Amino acid sequence: MKTFPVILALAVLTFFRASAQVTVEVSTEQDAFLTSESLVVAVKITNLSGQQLHLGAETNWLKFSVESADGSIVNKTAEVPVLGEFDLESSQLAIKRVDIAPYFTMTKPGRYRITAQLTIKDWNRTIMSPAKVIDIVTGAKIWSQDFGLPSAGGLPEMRRYTLEQANFLRQQLRLYIQLSDVAESYVYKVAALGPMVSFGQPEERVDRLSQLHVLWQTGGQSFSYCIIAPNCEVLKRDIYDSFNGRPKLVVGDDGEVSIVGGTRRIPASEIQPTPPLPAATNAAPANK
Repeated sequence: MKTFPVILALAVLTFFRASAQVTVEVSTEQDAFLTSESLVVAVKITNLSGQQLHLGAETNWLKFSVESADGSIVNKTAEVPVLGEFDLESSQLAIKRVDIAPYFTMTKPGRYRITAQLTIKDWNRTIMSPAKVIDIVTGAKIWSQDFGLPSAGGLPEMRRYTLEQANFLRQQLRLYIQLSDVAESYVYKVAALGPMVSFGQPEERVDRLSQLHVLWQTGGQSFSYCIIAPNCEVLKRDIYDSFNGRPKLVVGDDGEVSIVGGTRRIPASEIQPTPPLPAATNAAPANK
């Protein structure tokens, strides 16, 4: 009987040594987000325990919690689904990315802390990550326009595009697109379009398909151009330089939007590879 506490202590010590070799870390690509913007977190799981881990078989193997700066727990509307089971060998790491914005009510500007909780079923233990601190900020509206979507046999459904700018780093302005109903009581989606300069006003045009075209300046001679679908999906991104005059948006008689002026940068994906040179031959001419 006297050996039981010693055995128990050794078992606990063994577990903590093993669990200390499995770490969980939460990161984001940016430190500030607008309300309703997608908030994709990357959870890095590192296994240095000396044994294989089987993860993802249970629905609650990876859970998230969010609290505000004052320590109050943010309301969770549902568990964040993290799908796909896998084996993680010792000395390996895995990264799971998931958008947690639809599952937490972070509507108030302020600072928030995101924590991930990993459950290892075979050990019957959970491991918590350090908190990742992010800020929810408000944007300044710089433009909006209502547009209609065709509906079957009735009036078109009206929605609103809104461009906002936010200085979330206090050094860099970023441009955002928001899709909402006309009253802006319901926001369907917010997406970041990219950095912008403090001088110069973006150009906006809606084409005959209700797609939004946005052209804005990102540097002394550089401009970004995006086409955004009525569901707020960014369909196209291009970069223009003002070497051949400043680019600008024009609308044709057919309702199509195009860019005149400027020089479009050719992305690497469109550059055709140089064909290989024919192999040199050193064969001597045949004797006649």
